[in-house]
Amino acid sequence: MQTETAIFAGGCFWCMVKPFDTYPGIQKVISGYTGGHTVDPTYEEVKTQTTGHTEAVLIEFDPSVVSYEQLVEIYWNQTDPTDALGQFQDRGDSYRPVIFVKDAKQRKIAERSRTALANSGRFDKPIVTQIEDAQPFYPAEEYHQDFYKKDPARFELEEAGGRQAFIEKYWK
Repeated sequence: MQTETAIFAGGCFWCMVKPFDTYPGIQKVISGYTGGHTVDPTYEEVKTQTTGHTEAVLIEFDPSVVSYEQLVEIYWNQTDPTDALGQFQDRGDSYRPVIFVKDAKQRKIAERSRTALANSGRFDKPIVTQIEDAQPFYPAEEYHQDFYKKDPARFELEEAGGRQAFIEKYWK
């Protein structure tokens, strides 16, 4: 089986795992940090907003089952693409929305999708989600992995911080 990877940042990485993890063709979803200047950062370092890292998820997927285009669509449906300063109750650079692309093919797909979203009229504010080249990805600490399964009650509180209401309003 061939696998490819995709990296998306859309606020707290806890909330970005479940939508991808339950989709056919997804092999693994890893919470972590990317885009910064600190090597192998910790959660405590990243949350200080001084490492330049963004909380993100790295998705390993089987492209014969799910395409990168489909993953980008799932991504949009989990985020507020009009908020560059974080996502929902999570504020700051470490929570900014970014599609990290690994090659020209992914960039073209992401840019085309962002343009289509901007032209759709779905939002009355500009689409500000960035598309950036992938940087080294550092897996987060084990207790962050599959958090929605490990601590469902706390996960639900995070989702209730505005994300779920936004998704219902704009994406359902």
